[in-house]
Amino acid sequence: MSEDRDPGQVRRDRKSEEVFAPLAEVIAAELLARISVRDRLETVEDAHGVAELLADAVLDRFVVRSRPAERVDRQVDRAHPADSAIILDVRDLSVAYGAKKAVDDVHLQITRGEIFGLLGPNGAGKTSTLSAIEGLIKPQSGTVVLDGIDIRRHPAQAKAKMGVQLQATSFQPQLTIKQIVRLYAGLYGIKLSDRDVTDRLQGIGLEGEATKPFKQLSGGQQQRVALCIAVVHEPVLLLLDEPTAGLDPQSRRQLWGRIEHLRQSGGSILLTTHSMEEAQAVCDRVAIIDHGTLLTTETPQHLIEKHKQDPRVREVAHGEVTLEDVFIGLTGSEIRD
Repeated sequence: MSEDRDPGQVRRDRKSEEVFAPLAEVIAAELLARISVRDRLETVEDAHGVAELLADAVLDRFVVRSRPAERVDRQVDRAHPADSAIILDVRDLSVAYGAKKAVDDVHLQITRGEIFGLLGPNGAGKTSTLSAIEGLIKPQSGTVVLDGIDIRRHPAQAKAKMGVQLQATSFQPQLTIKQIVRLYAGLYGIKLSDRDVTDRLQGIGLEGEATKPFKQLSGGQQQRVALCIAVVHEPVLLLLDEPTAGLDPQSRRQLWGRIEHLRQSGGSILLTTHSMEEAQAVCDRVAIIDHGTLLTTETPQHLIEKHKQDPRVREVAHGEVTLEDVFIGLTGSEIRD
C-alpha cells in the first residue's frame, strides 16, 4: 500500500478474501431465482459464472474502512463532546407520510450502557421513529445524533456505529451460519479467522451448527444468528425491533441474558416490544408513544408509581398495578390494526 493512500481504506482482493465465495453464492441464487435459466442463461454454470463476475466487481470497487466505528471520530465534526454520556440524542423529530404525521416532535435520549424500551400500540409511531434513527427515512424535521454524529449530515459514519436486528431477518437460506457471519463481517471490513467465528457462535450457543444452512435453523436459532450479525462490528448502539416475537419462553429468557451481556460490555440498546413483561424485566427506562406523540419517559417502576392512582389505570388493573396496566390506561383498551 502506498504511503499517500489512506491506510484505513483497503481494496478487496477477491482471491484472498473469504467473503467472495459466499457473496458469489448469494448472487447466483438470486440470478437463478429471478431469471429463467432456459431463456437467458444456457446452464446453471453460466449463472454461477455471471455471479462470480458480479461479486468480483462489487468487491473490487467496494471500499471498506478497516474499523468504521473507530475511524469516525477523526473524520467528522462532533455534535456533542466525545466524552458525553449521551449515546443517542433525538430532538424535535417529526415524520410525515403525506398529510399524515406519524411522529410528532419526539424528544428522547439514551445514555451509554442503557437498555431503553420504546413502547406503543400498533400504528403509534414506533417503527417510523426507529426508521428515522436508522436513517431509512428522511424526517420532516428534527435531528438524530448518534455518539456525537448527526445521522443526516454523516449517514455512513453514523450507521457504522449502529447495529440493527429486525423482528424477522432473512439471510440467504442456502448459506451456512459460518458463511453468513464471515460475509457480513467482511462487509464491515472485519476479517474473522476460524477461531473468531467459532468464538462468536459459541457466544450464541450455535458453535455446533456452524456448517448448517440457515434455512435448517429453528426460529430461535435464526434470531440468535441475526443478533450475532447485528453486533459483529461492535456497534455503540443496538436497535432491536420486537426481538423476542414468536420465541418460546426459554429462547426469550436466553435473549434477555444476551441483551444484558451486551449492556455490561458497554453497549446501549434501544428496543421496541409489545411485551410489557419484557420491558419491565430488561429495560432501565421506557418511553410510551401513541399517535406519534411521546407520552412519558420513566423507569418501569417509577412509571408504575407515578400512574398507579390514575383512574384510567385503576379501571384496567386487576390487583397490583403492573406496567401493562399503566400502558393500557394511558393508550386505551381499543385494539389497533
